Amino acid sequence: MKFRTLLYAAMLLTANAAWADTAAMAQIEALKEGTLKKLALHSEPRSVPRDLPFVDVDGAPHTLADYEGKVVVVNFWATWCAPCRKEMPALDALQAEMGGEDFVVVPIATLRTKQMAAIKFFEDIGVEQLPVLLDENGDLARASGVMGLPVTLVLDREGNEIARMMGDAEWDSQSAKAILSRVIDAGS
Repeated sequence: MKFRTLLYAAMLLTANAAWADTAAMAQIEALKEGTLKKLALHSEPRSVPRDLPFVDVDGAPHTLADYEGKVVVVNFWATWCAPCRKEMPALDALQAEMGGEDFVVVPIATLRTKQMAAIKFFEDIGVEQLPVLLDENGDLARASGVMGLPVTLVLDREGNEIARMMGDAEWDSQSAKAILSRVIDAGS
């Protein structure tokens, strides 16, 4: 009899956890407005290539694993990408407002974007809060399944992809901030 009680309790806990995930996803779905309606939430977290290097302007290597413990918005972009030019100031504003101990925006220039061109791009559009990071050969973008630009991944605190946006978005909108705040709070 004791075994049945334990089995029933385990089944109930599993069902409640699945319901909680479904409820959380429904709450996030309800927050999607404007351009954020394109944000695709994943029913299960997906692994990303955490150990493929990209570099900063000093040539120092970084990986996505460096950001574990934070909710991360990873944006793949290029200097020649018109939607990227439109979107980057919103990502800069998002980092200025929400960046810190629990959250970071990681913009990664890819597809042979050169360092000086990326720096000039940020200067031209007034980006001040974001680092210039380069995926010089596009290895990380390819391994992440990036087929066009811009593409933005939302990573949970464990470094797993929980959502993906193809195309530009208003990342400094109330909708985006509400969604990301909910993700941050869920992982605390």
